[in-house]
Amino acid sequence: MSNFLRSFSIVLALLVAGSVSAQSDTLVLRDLALDKTAAAGFEEIFIPSHGSQLAGLIYKANGSGKHPTLILLHGYPGNERNLDLAQVVRSRGWNVIYFNYRGAWGSEGKYSFKNCVEDVVNVVAYCNKNQQRLKIDTSNIVLFGHSLGAWVCLKVLPMLPQIKKGFAMSTADLYGAFKNISDEKTAIKMAASPQALGKYFVLDASTEELFAPLIRDRDYFNLVADKQGLSAKQLIMIDEHSTNKALAATIQQSNKSFFEYEVWETDHSFTNKRVSLIKKVITFLER
Repeated sequence: MSNFLRSFSIVLALLVAGSVSAQSDTLVLRDLALDKTAAAGFEEIFIPSHGSQLAGLIYKANGSGKHPTLILLHGYPGNERNLDLAQVVRSRGWNVIYFNYRGAWGSEGKYSFKNCVEDVVNVVAYCNKNQQRLKIDTSNIVLFGHSLGAWVCLKVLPMLPQIKKGFAMSTADLYGAFKNISDEKTAIKMAASPQALGKYFVLDASTEELFAPLIRDRDYFNLVADKQGLSAKQLIMIDEHSTNKALAATIQQSNKSFFEYEVWETDHSFTNKRVSLIKKVITFLER
């Protein structure tokens, strides 16, 4: 090969590599062709859960017929809502539901970690009951949880045989955070510290009501105990740290369906990886 051809080949290879790299961290969101008979839209919804109303919303997909549906589960207290993900997923023909747990951000009732789990069961029941009006394909509902919401996702999936897939982003390790604390008083003091979790006025619960159960019923919060219930689920766990590595390994060992675990170089909200995150979610939804 001549020096010119060799140089040309090297330059071409670099250009191709740069193009592939650019494609991997670029997301194209196109306008939807307006379906005048069944246009994409937005609707506030109020979901009953144990006598309370959960405030929520649905991003409705474009087009007639039922659509697969993604349910977003926010963290503690829920500042990161991942609604950029909702918009892109809807553009791919999915409905997306966002809601606030009991006692959070204006939803009625009392906030607790256990109530968050129960609320997801009731959100799915609401989807089943309203599937015709909201055009929800109840055979294809997927959960996406962030932080506490990721813990809720993994905790509730064994309770929902109907749902086959869950995506857990930066799963909160409630069990691990308190496993070496033997008494409720110490746990409450630690949780109330401004350097720790703090108190959020957007949540209707005292520090004691929130964190004493982590000591009283600590086994409930240990996701390792749910590994068999997760064995038939398709799961992705991603983290910005390696704290959940042992948990992921345990779940993977029991999983007979599909499981991925990755640690990314990012922060708790995956701020610098939003495109990569959205692409990974879409690939998972469509697999």
